[in-house]
Amino acid sequence: MSELSPQAQEVFWAFNREASGKPDDWHHLPAIAAALRSAADQLDHATSAHTLYAFADELEAFAQ
Repeated sequence: MSELSPQAQEVFWAFNREASGKPDDWHHLPAIAAALRSAADQLDHATSAHTLYAFADELEAFAQ
């Protein structure tokens, strides 16, 4: 299994700290990815949206 990039890992850990207080609830990855895609859909700046889509792709792939 590949590892998450440092940026995607930080998004994942930040979510889990707020949601459960634990940095290892892997079952949340698809939900985090969906939230990132939704946020990206709302951005006007294409580069920022592309970055969020890339994080979402990475998190979804890691969850499988």
